[in-house]
Amino acid sequence: MSVLGSKLLLQQSKVLTWTKKCPFTGNVSIRGRILKGLVISTKMKRTIIVRRDYLHYIKKYRRFEKRHKNIAVHCSPAFSVKDGDVVTIGECRPLSKTIRFNVVAHEPAIHAQAGKKSFRIF
Repeated sequence: MSVLGSKLLLQQSKVLTWTKKCPFTGNVSIRGRILKGLVISTKMKRTIIVRRDYLHYIKKYRRFEKRHKNIAVHCSPAFSVKDGDVVTIGECRPLSKTIRFNVVAHEPAIHAQAGKKSFRIF
């Protein structure tokens, strides 16, 4: 889904609230990488932690190993994100010391959570 498609989706929900760090209403442009990941923490105010799982190839053994990264992401109040949901995030300018991504789209969790540290590729 493109950023424009997400804007249309957000306008249909009619939950637009103005914040300066929101990519839809504020002064933040999405440029660079567009990634998908699993929400593992929503304990901070307007910030979520997204886990990205990936495979890394080891040439010597001709096999893959599982790796992951946790990314701090700004979440606009327009999205009601819970643990276990899958979100699409877009790269933007640095919003704070650790936040360089913004939530662009949100897919609610379909099935029960299998654990925060289980390996999933989207």
